[in-house]
Amino acid sequence: MSHSCSGDDEVFKYRAYTVTYLLVFPIALLFNSGALFVFLRLMPKRSPSSILMTNLALSDACFSLTLPFRLAYYFRGAHWDLPDWLCRLCVFCFYLNLYTSILFLTGLSVLRLLAVLKPLHHRALATPHRASLACLGIWLFVGGTSVPFLFSGTRVRAGLTRCFEPHNSASWKRIFILNYVGVTFGFLIPFVTILGCYGSIIRRLTATAISQKLQTGSLKRSQGRRRHQSLRLVAMVICTFLLCFLPYHVARSMHLHAVVGGWACVVTATQQRVLVVTLCLAATNSVLNPLLYYCAGESFRAAIRNASSRRRSLSSLTQGSLRMSLLTGFSCQNSNTVKSGYWNINSNIRMWGMVSGEL
Repeated sequence: MSHSCSGDDEVFKYRAYTVTYLLVFPIALLFNSGALFVFLRLMPKRSPSSILMTNLALSDACFSLTLPFRLAYYFRGAHWDLPDWLCRLCVFCFYLNLYTSILFLTGLSVLRLLAVLKPLHHRALATPHRASLACLGIWLFVGGTSVPFLFSGTRVRAGLTRCFEPHNSASWKRIFILNYVGVTFGFLIPFVTILGCYGSIIRRLTATAISQKLQTGSLKRSQGRRRHQSLRLVAMVICTFLLCFLPYHVARSMHLHAVVGGWACVVTATQQRVLVVTLCLAATNSVLNPLLYYCAGESFRAAIRNASSRRRSLSSLTQGSLRMSLLTGFSCQNSNTVKSGYWNINSNIRMWGMVSGEL
């Protein structure tokens, strides 16, 4: 492959990645670290959904930790002066995060489907133990299929040590094959599964909403809350797929066809720019997932509310104790002052009486 037409696009690519990662890194690290704290410390009862979300937050947090190395690379003008294995690890972590995120979101969709269609039996079907095994399987599957990305490290081009770039035509062909493995098992099958789950969920919720018109009281309100929570999860997961994952996989496939097929330089350069933009969108997935935990996770919000209530109660108790101790000290001081003043007055009277002879 010739790189003669990619000079201007490299400037665009590096600037786009630098701006995106500068924004994503602090937000993703802060939000996902906070989410992990909530899941692991504030939610003692582990549900299948919280287990999946914990693993999703862990994946996003690990990916965010690799972004400073990418930023250092772009700040140095696309020169990698760190160890070669770290370059390989950064590439590996990107794809590990991308496809574990997709599969964890798919798992959440399946859990929501079971909760809606099998409200009486879903707890027996989806247990925390099974959810943990599913997460372990996802990590092993995605990690195993991403191992080939560890084979491509740094290379020297134009006097600079490059990272995140294929070495030669053989590398491009290997990526071309891996792309369709990822598109098929990491995107298409999960996306079809999610659409099927949410189609069934929406049909069931629509039928439930019609029957609820005949109900009154707390049962109707409880079912209404569950319906809104399910619809929020539906909307957020589908929006995440349409915004972060679908454009990137389409653009990546088109760009690889242009490169491997030897398309015209203008077409290849255009495809590369589109790919850069969609990859930046894919990276923002690690920022959007914490919003999903808060907006669609009732137990997550409840844990935060309970922690805030305990903090306010502790603060009020501390302030009340402080005020009480201050009042007690003030009362004691006044009492001593009064007693001291009384003794001084009597002493003065006695002294005056002794002098005047009237006492």
